Amino acid sequence: QFDWLGVAVIAGVTAIGGGTVRDLLLDRPVFWIANPSYLQAALAATAFTLLYARHRRIPERVLETTDALGLALFGIAGARIAVGLGHDGVIAVVMGVITGSFGGLLRDVLCNDIPMIFRQGQFYATAIILGCSLYVGLIGLGLETNLAAGAGMLAILGLRIAAIVWNLRLPVFRLPPEDK
Repeated sequence: QFDWLGVAVIAGVTAIGGGTVRDLLLDRPVFWIANPSYLQAALAATAFTLLYARHRRIPERVLETTDALGLALFGIAGARIAVGLGHDGVIAVVMGVITGSFGGLLRDVLCNDIPMIFRQGQFYATAIILGCSLYVGLIGLGLETNLAAGAGMLAILGLRIAAIVWNLRLPVFRLPPEDK
């Protein structure tokens, strides 16, 4: 349980966390400081969600679906920024993963939960990696940037939604037990 301010802080950190880390790593102005309208939009969305949740319980599937939308949108946004700065495709994919997942990681840590990205077998970061790789690959093949971005977002969203609906899990790598 959190008070209203705690919930607002957690929601705000979730909304701007990944992009903040990306911008710091890429040595560029932090997006919400350079353009406070991003922070205002995050605060407005937080306020709307808090007011709604005060009167109705938000189903887990809805939360998972909106998280999947965020992964798709923010993952490709991070990759696009890296590509726009002239970075290699691998860096673009890494920046997509950071942008898409780090806000949720911070949210889960603040809520004392195991971050989704670290849960065994969870099809989470892999969806971002595949979608951002598709985006980078399509750009490399000469596809127009917005079409490549749309394809990458649809891939991330489709993979994550499929994982939610059909409870898809990735195989878990385990080390063999030590011999005594």
